[in-house]
Amino acid sequence: QVQLVESGGGLVQAGGSLRLSCAASGRTFTGYVMGWFRQAPGKEREFVARITWTGGSTDYADSVKGRFTISRDNAKNTVLLEMIDLKPDDTAVYYCAARQFFAAEFNYWGQGTQVTVSS
Repeated sequence: QVQLVESGGGLVQAGGSLRLSCAASGRTFTGYVMGWFRQAPGKEREFVARITWTGGSTDYADSVKGRFTISRDNAKNTVLLEMIDLKPDDTAVYYCAARQFFAAEFNYWGQGTQVTVSS
């Protein structure tokens, strides 16, 4: 059974930084695309970033480009999201997600970690 466990969330002032980590277990993740999503109160869940198995391709939401960086360590089955210059609008629950490279949608999800950015 696939398990994704996020960590690293917390409270930070605007302009600050955080690093989120996602530990994946339960199977080999060869060929899996990993991603981060977030959901703010009263809003729908939105895409933040994704990275391919090799790490050679990444994609970001326009709202986080230049501030967030996604990376992965396949030997450790870990995906990171480095966030700098955080803004109050970044406040949300952040979710790690996984899908096989041929799947249309992410079908494995973590429980989420709260990120709160104060102004």
